[in-house]
Amino acid sequence: MQFISNSKKAQRSDVHGYTLHGKNIILDVNSGSIHVVDPLAFDIIMNWDNTSQNADIQALIDAGKLFSPEIEMRYFTPSVAARHLPQGGDPDDSRKLEDVAKGSPSGELAMPTALTEGVSIVKAMCLHIAHTCNLTCDYCFANVGKYHGPEALMSFEVGKAALDFLIENSGTRRNLEVDFFGGEPLLNWQVVKGLVAYAREKEKAAGKNFRFTLTTNGVLIDDDVIDFCNREMTNIVLSLDGRKHVHDKLRKTVHGQGSYDIVVPKFQEFVKKRGEKNYYMRGTFTRANTDFVQDVLHMAELGFKELSMEPVVCNPESSHALTPEELQKVMLEYETLALAMTKSDFTFYHYTLDLKHGPCFHKRVAGCGVGTEYLAVTPSGDFYPCHQFVGTPAFAMGNVYEGITRPDLREDFASCNLHAKAECRDCWAKYFCAGGCPANAYHASGSIHGLYEDGCELFKKRMECAIWLYATKELGG
Repeated sequence: MQFISNSKKAQRSDVHGYTLHGKNIILDVNSGSIHVVDPLAFDIIMNWDNTSQNADIQALIDAGKLFSPEIEMRYFTPSVAARHLPQGGDPDDSRKLEDVAKGSPSGELAMPTALTEGVSIVKAMCLHIAHTCNLTCDYCFANVGKYHGPEALMSFEVGKAALDFLIENSGTRRNLEVDFFGGEPLLNWQVVKGLVAYAREKEKAAGKNFRFTLTTNGVLIDDDVIDFCNREMTNIVLSLDGRKHVHDKLRKTVHGQGSYDIVVPKFQEFVKKRGEKNYYMRGTFTRANTDFVQDVLHMAELGFKELSMEPVVCNPESSHALTPEELQKVMLEYETLALAMTKSDFTFYHYTLDLKHGPCFHKRVAGCGVGTEYLAVTPSGDFYPCHQFVGTPAFAMGNVYEGITRPDLREDFASCNLHAKAECRDCWAKYFCAGGCPANAYHASGSIHGLYEDGCELFKKRMECAIWLYATKELGG
């Protein structure tokens, strides 16, 4: 699908160039370096062909765009450009990445040594502490928190076994991530507290450090929740969809009433007491609010500074799904948001990139570690690759007592990376997304190795806006 935007783009396999809000931006794909250039340099770079450099320059001269052949030396050569661009990564990373891809005509990555030796190295878990919820959000991908199964709460014994598995299968990794998820985790609050206490008892002797996150809709937040989370949770995710009429339309209580007035004061108190510790507001936009920038700005007006708004994940036939026409609007909204953020002090999750250092080498290739380094655990103790696969029997990988019983699934996810996807190899954004989300790919195409094409286009737009915002705020471009 092609999206219309007010940005101008030009294409090369090794360089991505585009113009947004009056700035000409060049991204060196392999190193992650960015450069803001004038129109003349933009034309030269984007028309450069290493096999016929002189002809390209001469064509620009003949077109009246250049006044002297010396422009070749003064403005751009590939080696000079690499030195002048602020470095976002190792310029040799592309060769390193290709060196890792071996053993298959499709260029699949060799699996990590731990997998080839049959050892499960896990660094993160999503504990589905409650498969039930006190809200009835219409767009919920988890079937109102039940994941297409019966309501259930995780017992302390199952959670304890999950944490033991994580410790025992984390190898030499010291920092271990655990997210308390649902449904609504606060419906099983005492077990959450018990599991945190258990992990704290175990971590020192095991040489580990647990980092906990809790995701909540906020209805049951009280002083105990605030105090405990601000003491023990490294991060908190608070679900708010923005403006009152938007939030209340879809995020209703079991009695059919809107939840905005219930949760907003609790969220404000939570964040106020949290101080400098990490949190973010997590919203969802649907067909009902393609003008989601207004929701982001509303959350900022409420005093929240760490913000996220995600496009709805649902069946394309759903009344909430974004149509092609609405996706066009969303693309422009991302550009509008970037412009608004130049005059604001809040952050937006998708625009937060470490462009000075870039992602670690492994994440450039393999992404989030779904199904290999990261597992979701159901209330009954079953393992799934991540929360978006829970409830799909074909992706059940084992359980907390028997361990991984489907190593074939683990190996399949290990091979799910950008070099294994032919469609990704010439994409300029590949080292930002690492081949995309396997769950989104599966739900869109029926295969974890497929593509979620609309998601790809939205992701690329977000990256363009994030880079533009960085150039505007950090580089003074």
